[in-house]
Amino acid sequence: MAILVTGGCGYIGSATVELLRSQGAEVVVLDDLFRGHRAAIAADVPFYQGKIGDRGLVERIAAKHDLDACIHFAALAAVGESVENPAWYYENNVGQGTVLMDALIEAGVRHLVFSSTCATYGEPQRIPIDEEHPQSPENPYGWSKFFMERLMESFDRAYGLRFAALRYFNAAGATAEHGEDHDPESHLIPIALEVAAGKREQITVFGDDYPTDDGTAVRDYIHVSDLGGAHVAALDYLRGGGESTHVNLGNGQGYSVLQVIETARQVTGRDIPTAAGPRRAGDPSHLVAVADKARRVLGWVPRFPDLESIVRTAWTWHEAHPEGYGD
Repeated sequence: MAILVTGGCGYIGSATVELLRSQGAEVVVLDDLFRGHRAAIAADVPFYQGKIGDRGLVERIAAKHDLDACIHFAALAAVGESVENPAWYYENNVGQGTVLMDALIEAGVRHLVFSSTCATYGEPQRIPIDEEHPQSPENPYGWSKFFMERLMESFDRAYGLRFAALRYFNAAGATAEHGEDHDPESHLIPIALEVAAGKREQITVFGDDYPTDDGTAVRDYIHVSDLGGAHVAALDYLRGGGESTHVNLGNGQGYSVLQVIETARQVTGRDIPTAAGPRRAGDPSHLVAVADKARRVLGWVPRFPDLESIVRTAWTWHEAHPEGYGD
């Protein structure tokens, strides 16, 4: 039986494909390459370029590869961009996601691991955040993931779809082969490393008046390989008869923007100038996880829990791939 990985040429998707194949899994990738990279997956991985909302394509893939499961990464995922262009986010993430879910059900697929986000919680009412925290997103990106979680719950009740919605906190770091190569880049750690590498003059700190110790936003960072491991564990859980579930993925430790930049300075040994900027619309002040459920239900334990290790692996990848994937 094969696993369809949508968005498998993206940052987290490609790292997960690498891990699945190392375990002997049969993997098929569907990606439109809008922000993914064909070079991010091996040439011998069955690959289809197209939209998740192309029902005919999904049906052909399912018929050819005998799918029993899907790990669904494919989505637009930039908070600021979603505020500027919400229609695009709802059409891509929810509209096309609905078509994908329906096509999978028709093909007999009943196991789904979904790339969700801590952005579904919105501005925290308590820190750290557990899975029972109220969900009230601050931006269209978060709402699009919130709507997909509700859709999957409906599909579970109506069609027997078993899902694991994995609510990531901030993905970061790199494996030896897979790192962040976004255009445009919007994530803090790779931007800081681009400044360290001389590709940017400075990094803008968006907001210095948050209710945090140093005034900058606080986030919980999780290594991309740990995220990949969580997806594999979630799929094993579902295939073993597990009920649908929602699970936080984080390390339970928050770091401010300024702390991340200082860690990048220490890891690279280089200066990283900063500039002050206004808050970005839709950005909560704190996002820090309680990830006990992932450990208890999935048996998942992060291998890279500290920020220095996360930043160091990212820097190693960027030094080895100064032009990213080169495409």
